[in-house]
Amino acid sequence: MISAMTRRFAHALSTTLIAASLVAPRALRPQAAPAPDPRFDALVSLAEAKMKAYGVPGVSIGIIHNGVVSIRGVGVTNIEDPLPITPHTVFPIASISKTFAATATMRLVEQGKVDLRAPVRTYLPDFVLRDTTVARTVTVWHLLTHLGGWEGQVSGPDRGSETLRNFVSTMSGVMQVAPPAAAWSYNNAGFSIDGRVIEAVTGQSINDAIRDLVFRPLGLEHAGTTAGDFIVQRFAAGHITRNGVPTLQRPFVPSTGVTAGGVGLCMTDLMTYARFHLGDGTSQSGARILSRETLERMRTAQAHKQSTDDDIGLSWHLRTVGNVRTASHGGTLSGHNLLIELAPDQNFAIAILTNSNVGWRVIQDVEREALRSYLGATYAPNQAIAHRGVLETLPTATPIAKQPPLAEYTGTYARPFNTVVVRADASGLALQTRPTTGQPGPEMRLAFFGADHAIVLDGADLGQAVEFVRDSAGRVMWVRVTGRVAGRTP
Repeated sequence: MISAMTRRFAHALSTTLIAASLVAPRALRPQAAPAPDPRFDALVSLAEAKMKAYGVPGVSIGIIHNGVVSIRGVGVTNIEDPLPITPHTVFPIASISKTFAATATMRLVEQGKVDLRAPVRTYLPDFVLRDTTVARTVTVWHLLTHLGGWEGQVSGPDRGSETLRNFVSTMSGVMQVAPPAAAWSYNNAGFSIDGRVIEAVTGQSINDAIRDLVFRPLGLEHAGTTAGDFIVQRFAAGHITRNGVPTLQRPFVPSTGVTAGGVGLCMTDLMTYARFHLGDGTSQSGARILSRETLERMRTAQAHKQSTDDDIGLSWHLRTVGNVRTASHGGTLSGHNLLIELAPDQNFAIAILTNSNVGWRVIQDVEREALRSYLGATYAPNQAIAHRGVLETLPTATPIAKQPPLAEYTGTYARPFNTVVVRADASGLALQTRPTTGQPGPEMRLAFFGADHAIVLDGADLGQAVEFVRDSAGRVMWVRVTGRVAGRTP
């Protein structure tokens, strides 16, 4: 069964790799077709090679450079019912949705309906957390910067228009892993709470609010937030790839938190969205959506991601590569990996959408080559990159010659769903994740390549970063794995 499926996938892939070359979206279509760009063709060739190497069925790539838009779809939507990836193939964009939530929220800020520094209880009077002080003082700003401090990997069931209201009511039992702003930690729950704030302020369901605040004003014709929106489109189904062989992910499970990960759209629409964020705040029709100052504020550092070289803006993850300042967001959901990245000073954007759980490997290779070939930007050796919503490994990393004293890092760090045990022996530092139920994960060897920033030296997580975060007194109190912190236990 697998071999037949694999043959069918390979045949479909070979016959559709050149689909949808350089097709500009309707709203962005120039008067004349752009001249072929060898840099873009080279990126597509690189993506094709990496897709075959890693077993990724389909990829959509979009580039904006000096106002010229290039889009190419390669591969297929579904290995069991293969259709070519086109500029209008819809992908669920997972956590890139958080930038849509922030865009909607900032429209409400400009309308005077939301104050970023106001407590969440200003808009949700019944908001309750385990830590009553945090519940009383945490602000909308904390939600949009992943700085609330509670466990963020929680979600609730789909209850239709009551989904977010119900989710917020369950937050009273969620662990407070760190005080607000003490330890940056990727937080889906915070963006779901922000979605409920949007509902409360607008009086609409989050599906209608995002449509009215973002999709319609920007002319995003294929954008949606529900499985019903996606099913009427050509849809890139998710795949799980093991040992280079993809299998269809069944069932497709959309995110119940629209503002945390529930948006889906095609590359055409995503390029329209990227151009908006690179622009002056007007839509393609000339309507004022946001001020230029607000767009810049969203891309301005609000806090530093401790023990890394990255910052966080209002939803955007901020990084400097060479001399290029970038704002980006990735996403991972149901056999999809995705990325959008802006370089505003260079009027440049790239988006890469994949339909495989290992698509992040294609993404990081193509993204880095795009930054190099278009902008001359390369990562510095041992640059301490932080989590952006999609996995990645360090491009170049050499452990520092003099490793720090290991005893201050060892111990047990707790989260609701697992503990992280860090120990030291004669060969160095080792980390193991132990879930509350089930078997512990493999022990991973670590080495430091910067201050409080370690790298995994072996196994499936080879090359991924682990950060240790200190409190205001300089004590190591948290360990951050895949962007999420666990707190040190006594």
